[in-house]
Amino acid sequence: MEIIKRPGGAMANRPLHFFWLADCSGSMYGEKIEQLNYAIRNAIKPMQDVAADNPNAQVMVRAIKFSTGAQWHIAQATPVEDFKWDNLTANGVTDMGLALQLAAEQLDVTQMPERCLPPVLVLVSDGQPTDDFNDGLNTLMNKPWGRKSVRIGIGIGQDADLEVLQKFIGNPEIRPLQANNAEDLVKYIRWASTVVLQAASAPASQVKDQVSGGVVPIPQAPPASDIDADDVW
Repeated sequence: MEIIKRPGGAMANRPLHFFWLADCSGSMYGEKIEQLNYAIRNAIKPMQDVAADNPNAQVMVRAIKFSTGAQWHIAQATPVEDFKWDNLTANGVTDMGLALQLAAEQLDVTQMPERCLPPVLVLVSDGQPTDDFNDGLNTLMNKPWGRKSVRIGIGIGQDADLEVLQKFIGNPEIRPLQANNAEDLVKYIRWASTVVLQAASAPASQVKDQVSGGVVPIPQAPPASDIDADDVW
């Protein structure tokens, strides 16, 4: 019997790289960094469940932390079923541009071949970049996978620079999320690591020319909670 090949190769088990980009600057010290650590740990099991329910994608997770400079918090692309989270600590400034440059190095076609699914980048920050954010963003967007990545921005607290997060997202139909309390931060982190991940790994995202065209449709984010003014970060 003749086997009919799908255009672009087999659809099953294509790599999908998921990146956390986490602000660890001094303004995150205390409750904010504690709640970010909790929110990401709390999202691991739901994230694993989403990946397990979708045989089309092999989800690989990495994390970048940025404060004074940017470093890999999880440097090795880790299968989501083996993903664990070590707590972040907070100090220093907000070198967000360097974090984008670090991510861009791994979005080169030499690191991520064409058969991969669109990567997901989730940037979480409570302030404004203290380095050259635009240079970092340009470096990211000069990579084919950078341009076609799914980019989500989560601002923590009232001082988060939502304009910068909107530039990072680069899509007027997707707005940055603003978490003004622990409850919303947990909710948005889980949404980014489950609903967004599911959208990026859906069969509709697995077209052959994904690198050169097409954008993954992202479902509506959950609304912010109604809270007392005393509970706002």
